[in-house]
This record gives sequence, structure tokens and C-alpha cells, in this order.
Amino acid sequence: MVLPMSQLLRMGRGAVIPLDAAEGEEVWILANNHPVARGEIEIRDDRIAITVTRPADLYDFMAGSA
Repeated sequence: MVLPMSQLLRMGRGAVIPLDAAEGEEVWILANNHPVARGEIEIRDDRIAITVTRPADLYDFMAGSA
């Protein structure tokens, strides 16, 4: 899922963001559509967090690698 920062900032408390990944899955973290890091989805208490696990590898991203 792609969610522009402007849309994220307009969301209020209780907004629901559907994810196409599950807890424990590795995801790309993008800035201006460029990969900056990899992260892992975690659930802490009643909140979802993404922990940065490593820097992005542009070649993996371009190849569509997980």
C-alpha cells in the first residue's frame, strides 16, 4: 500500500489504514518513492509499529526482492 504523507497527516485518531502485510513481515520504507530502509511490522499493545531493521539496498528494490 502506498500512502502519501499529506494524506497520513490529515488522518485523525481512530483512522484505519489497511495493510497488505502481516506482523513479522519485512517491508520497504520509502521517502519520495525512493527506498531508504527495510523494516518489520510489529504489534505493541494495541498499536502497530514498524521497526527499521537495515538500510535499503537499491538493487533489491529494483529487482522486487523481499
